Amino acid sequence: MATASSLFPAEDPETWLRVAAIYWDVVAAKGAKQKRLLQLDRWYQEELPSRLAERPQKFLSHEDLVRLMEWKLLRGKFRPRLQQLVSGNPKEIVESCTGKAFRLLPDVSAAINELSQLKGIGPATASAVLAAGAPELTAFMADEAVESIPGLSPVQYTLKHYLRFLELLRQKAEALSKASGETWTPHRVELCLWTWKVAQKLRPDLLEPPEKAENEERPPKKQKTK
Repeated sequence: MATASSLFPAEDPETWLRVAAIYWDVVAAKGAKQKRLLQLDRWYQEELPSRLAERPQKFLSHEDLVRLMEWKLLRGKFRPRLQQLVSGNPKEIVESCTGKAFRLLPDVSAAINELSQLKGIGPATASAVLAAGAPELTAFMADEAVESIPGLSPVQYTLKHYLRFLELLRQKAEALSKASGETWTPHRVELCLWTWKVAQKLRPDLLEPPEKAENEERPPKKQKTK
């Protein structure tokens, strides 16, 4: 694969596909001490998007939002106060606010401002809500993904910083789609950046070039005796 600090500039779609392929291995490594993380990540990446797609009008229930916050805190920095604040939002307000936010798309700024009216919700959590239902337009503002893009560190939890991040993800998704002939979304790019960053820390072996990994697995040849 590419060098340790250069995934984002990488132009070869195969490099990105190899990173995408190790996503669940990296989540498992991240959740080694937090068993619920893998379960919640499956829910966020697979079950929640399907639920939203099935609803005539997209919205998150109160239960959805509380679970999404639990996922976000386990995956990143744990802030129990945020969980309490989110839980305190009235059910009707959660459904109304999240529904309106999805209807405001593709105006991402307006959608995030709408979601930020909920207690405990800032641009980062709002981006997670939107990415679950509109991955083709948005992406989750994960610290690790933001830090993987040159010029975006330190992370600032502001709408302005998120929009810069999202624009760069959109540009990369468009470039990868053209180069590969398949669909890349901002959310898919973000997942790869997160995977790369976390794998560097927890499972660097997964980032080894395929040929090197094969050589390490192959037993050494026996030397002929004279």
